[in-house]
Amino acid sequence: MPTDPNLLVSAATSDDAAVYRISADLALVQTVDVFTPVVDDPYHYGAVSAANSLSDVYAMGAKPLLALAVVGFPRGRLPLSVMGDILRGGADKAAEAGVVIAGGHSIDDPEPKYGLSVTGLVHPDAIVRNVGARPGDQLILTKPLGIGIITTGIKQDKTSSAAADEVIVVMERLNRDASDAMVEVGVHAATDVTGYGLLGHLYEMTSGSGVTARIWYSRVPVLTAAHELVRQGAIAGGTGRNYEYLQPRVTYRGLDEPDQLILCDAQTSGGLLMAVAPQKFDALVAALRRRNVDPVAHVGEVTDPGDGRIEVVDTAGPA
Repeated sequence: MPTDPNLLVSAATSDDAAVYRISADLALVQTVDVFTPVVDDPYHYGAVSAANSLSDVYAMGAKPLLALAVVGFPRGRLPLSVMGDILRGGADKAAEAGVVIAGGHSIDDPEPKYGLSVTGLVHPDAIVRNVGARPGDQLILTKPLGIGIITTGIKQDKTSSAAADEVIVVMERLNRDASDAMVEVGVHAATDVTGYGLLGHLYEMTSGSGVTARIWYSRVPVLTAAHELVRQGAIAGGTGRNYEYLQPRVTYRGLDEPDQLILCDAQTSGGLLMAVAPQKFDALVAALRRRNVDPVAHVGEVTDPGDGRIEVVDTAGPA
């Protein structure tokens, strides 16, 4: 691992982005994310991918500033107008975030790929990391689960048009407002919920923090169509791998396998998962609601010092 003292956050704890200090009161945040289409419409694919790329910066409590586009495109198989629509979707979403796409790089690729390399700014003392959760912290989630199940269902022609439209809206929603709220109030740890699913990213948080956690499944928001689609076999390869990896690390009580898979579902442009001290819980909820973040789901709690193990119970926690 790099040993530069100015590298404040690296890959050592699987954090959401790298952070490099350039002065006593300023640090650069750097991330990159690229993936293949998750929806059929190229414009929305570009917008979703851009929102997903920006999310890693928001998860650190930072402000994205500048981006470079990374594109793979099968120019011999698809018209260039499709690539234009992808880039336009990404540019519009970046503009919504106040981010300048200053250039980029493209290659000829058998399958379309698009994403952004994003640079942001943060004060070195204000970085929000995916480690630092403490016993007693309350866990808040800001987007529903089931995104990966529904997008897999799209590829399998199992998802209704209404469910597809709903998941696009969720994926395109920036995590900016949720990030602003957590920075205003202060949290112990946060991460965005993406490819490792809710439990996978929570395990990174708990294991890195040296704590254990409990999730209340009845309080976890899930896109309605996901419940049926997961039982129809709309399960992404990444979701299956998450599920297998987490088997010795998660104890499920009262959940059947489809519900367990939902908690492991590989998300694209999912919400923020925050660990907040109990005395700041009400203030954080209020700050999120003032910014019209929806849902604001109280999904669990950090329980004890430990090795990262997670317990999932099918009962509500305290109100």
